[in-house]
Amino acid sequence: MVDENKNEENNDEDFQEKYNELLSEINSKDEELSKVKEDLEKQNKKNDEYFSQLQRLQADFENFKKMNDKQRNELIKFANENIIKEILDGYEDFERVLNNSNEYKTLRSGVELIHDKFRDILAKEGIEEIPTNCEKFDPFKHEALMVEANDDVENGYIIEELMKGYTYKDKVLKYSKVRVCKK
Repeated sequence: MVDENKNEENNDEDFQEKYNELLSEINSKDEELSKVKEDLEKQNKKNDEYFSQLQRLQADFENFKKMNDKQRNELIKFANENIIKEILDGYEDFERVLNNSNEYKTLRSGVELIHDKFRDILAKEGIEEIPTNCEKFDPFKHEALMVEANDDVENGYIIEELMKGYTYKDKVLKYSKVRVCKK
């Protein structure tokens, strides 16, 4: 019986020892779990902050796009304002010439002044006439309305300009209408 009591005491001690080990392990795991929960809460708070910041940035970007569209539309709407003002000056000059000219010479000189003014306005804005005099036909600048043989002009050269053409900053606005020599 003494052996049995010793065995029981040893079993109780072993059980107590295992119990204490398990209890210690459980406490350790509880601490780990609470640390993981804290870290998770911190990460959730950071995620919420980032999400909130992302929403604000997205709203700011949408507002920027709307403002940019509004500014672009305003710019397009009034882009030609300066040239229109200058054309209106020419228009008013025509009106003054017509109202104050009683004879042909006065009318002609007034119209010539206005013509020169318009030419200067167009040149200032970057509009230039396409040259045609003694020029070789260029399909990127000229439109051939007529083709004819001519002994005085080389083959492929312009004989006569029928209507002027214009460029605006190196882009053709209106092609020159020409008569071309073809032999």
